[in-house]
Amino acid sequence: MSYFKNNRRKFLQQSATGLGMLSLPALLNAQVTNKKDKKKIVCVGGHPDDPESGCGGTLAKFANAGHDVTIIYLTTGEAGIEGKSHDEAAAIRKQEAINACKILNAKPVFAGQIDGDTIVNNEWLQKLQQLIKNESPDIVFAHWSIDSHKDHQCASLLTIQTWMRAQQKFPLYFFEVCTGEQTMTFHPTDYIDISDTQQQKRKAVYCHTSQEPPGIYACGHAAMEEFRGREIGVKAAEAFVRMNGRTQGGLSI
Repeated sequence: MSYFKNNRRKFLQQSATGLGMLSLPALLNAQVTNKKDKKKIVCVGGHPDDPESGCGGTLAKFANAGHDVTIIYLTTGEAGIEGKSHDEAAAIRKQEAINACKILNAKPVFAGQIDGDTIVNNEWLQKLQQLIKNESPDIVFAHWSIDSHKDHQCASLLTIQTWMRAQQKFPLYFFEVCTGEQTMTFHPTDYIDISDTQQQKRKAVYCHTSQEPPGIYACGHAAMEEFRGREIGVKAAEAFVRMNGRTQGGLSI
């Protein structure tokens, strides 16, 4: 059994390398000995709690390894608390996101769209382009675009269009949330072992008390961590799809 697991893990890593992909595990295993070794990691999520539940373990690993991590929240979760006005909910959820980012050692950025009323247009594309450009990312994570939640789709599409128009391409990876209920037809290209940051991720998710964290895990995240871990022979893992293909650089709006 151990032989199979080791070779399964080696096969996945070699497959990624063979496709010309930046290996996330290889990057995380590299030593950060000076400023030149540090990478800038950016994650774009639809709402507070999405980046944390989708790839919080990976973001924590990057931060713990000495890299700089920024989370861009497209909305502030205005429609996410029953009985609260948009302003009241936004204030609560913004603080929850700030608290979660402290645990993940990440910097929070709030783009300013409205929960449940997200928009994909040229104006917002320019805004997200600028936010991402300000961070000068080496790697970007975003929602998978085939998702049942419109806000997740909008966050993904805006990030994809930003990637397509970038003068200097950054590796773009998609994460999954509530697979089967929200994220659909997700076939990973890369895996990250989060066994050592699984509890750190859980603490970050549990900062979002207004969203009933046990329900977030009941949505399938606990099962996802276990299943993705089994796929590469570890206790817990997060999985990603890497954006790969030929595109035109520097597209104008």
